[in-house]
Amino acid sequence: MSQKRHAFTLVELLVVVAIIGILVALLLPAVQAARESSRRSSCVNNLKQIGIGLHHYHDAFQKFPPCYVVSPLSNTPMGPADPNTGDTGPGWGFLSLLLPYVEQAPLAQALNYNLTCWSPANALPVKTVLPQYICPSAVNMGSPPIYNVIDASGNTLATFARANYVGVAGRFSPWQQYFDPGLDLSTVNVGGFSVDGVLYRNSHTRIADILDGTSNTLMVSEKTPYHSDSTWVGVVPGGVTNPTPLFAVVGPDPSSSQVNVHTGPTPGEVPPIIKPPSQPLANTDEVWSNHPNGANALFSDGSVRFVVDTIDNLTWSYWGTRAAGDSPRFGL
Repeated sequence: MSQKRHAFTLVELLVVVAIIGILVALLLPAVQAARESSRRSSCVNNLKQIGIGLHHYHDAFQKFPPCYVVSPLSNTPMGPADPNTGDTGPGWGFLSLLLPYVEQAPLAQALNYNLTCWSPANALPVKTVLPQYICPSAVNMGSPPIYNVIDASGNTLATFARANYVGVAGRFSPWQQYFDPGLDLSTVNVGGFSVDGVLYRNSHTRIADILDGTSNTLMVSEKTPYHSDSTWVGVVPGGVTNPTPLFAVVGPDPSSSQVNVHTGPTPGEVPPIIKPPSQPLANTDEVWSNHPNGANALFSDGSVRFVVDTIDNLTWSYWGTRAAGDSPRFGL
């Protein structure tokens, strides 16, 4: 006697495939959200470690490191000054100065800080990619781990490893003005404004100088190669920071924006515009993140907070200042 076989019909099979597809479509956003949450937590941890390093540096030297170091204009061995910014060598950035305080003493010993950061003698170690300086969400954008620092003509001046964390200079962008880098910028007016942040060129800010309160004052935030380049190494005079093609409309800035950003507005900007994190028309010297809806930020007390991209503009601007007397109204 023949036995009847039971099997899926074509219609039943198509229904099963459709159901599986729907379930996958429903689960995928949840999986992606969980992965992004993990990446954001890793980014927070990176910033906390940088904060610990900054405070260890402060314990050792009674001041925070400068965002980047330049010598007086008379120091000819460091090379000619950038005619637009006054930047000279050695150019080392604050993340490179922090290496001994973030468990990277061997790399610090491999660098010759007496030479410029773009010196051929430093060419190999400055290409070292440091995971604690890289945001996992930025890695997903597929940018190479090292990049070329170029001048306005496209000539390569140096090749550096990336980093996704930059110092906050304050509200204004002093690197766009020319003055003797041997001066104490905290006492110099730039276009009618004084440098009012914690980390900027040749800065030597102490905790005692942060009169707005360390919990109301930014020190470090994010920058992603999705928007423009950034590095842990330092600043090359004559270099430019170009936005990626998606943001080409905002134009280039000096190479110092590869280690330093501001909270706005820019001096001379008409009308004055403040751009919270990850705004579509943000310049290369402003905060950008690959986290949805905002960016992580390190405050001067060592805390890390996620700053949403819908934050009040004045609050964001004033968080960049260390002593403007604005924290009672606009702080948390």
